[in-house]
Amino acid sequence: MMNSNASSLHNASVQQAPAISTGSVLTQVSSVLAVIVLLILVCAWAARRLGFAPKTVSSQALKMSASVQVGQRERVVIVDTADARLVLGVTAQQITHLHTLPPAAPEENRPAAPHDFRQLLQTLVKRPGKS
Repeated sequence: MMNSNASSLHNASVQQAPAISTGSVLTQVSSVLAVIVLLILVCAWAARRLGFAPKTVSSQALKMSASVQVGQRERVVIVDTADARLVLGVTAQQITHLHTLPPAAPEENRPAAPHDFRQLLQTLVKRPGKS
């Protein structure tokens, strides 16, 4: 009699355990991942909107052609503009105009500027002979 009670309790406990479906676990995991990705995108949008993200401004009007460190936080830089070259003293607190030079003569044998990663990747993908 005792054996039948113990076996019926064991059978009842085995039958009462709900089966976990793989579909529900997969749905829960994918929904949590989607919420995390959405949260990252919203944070990136908010950071850009509020001005925390760096501005991507490409200016061809100004170009720093040379720089020399003259102290721990001081340097002298040469900045090329459209009509002059400026020699500037740069410290942590201020920028001082030191001298103005005539514009640099355009050189035909000037080495090409290094491309950014996106341009290098596009040239590798579009390269003939690659299948």
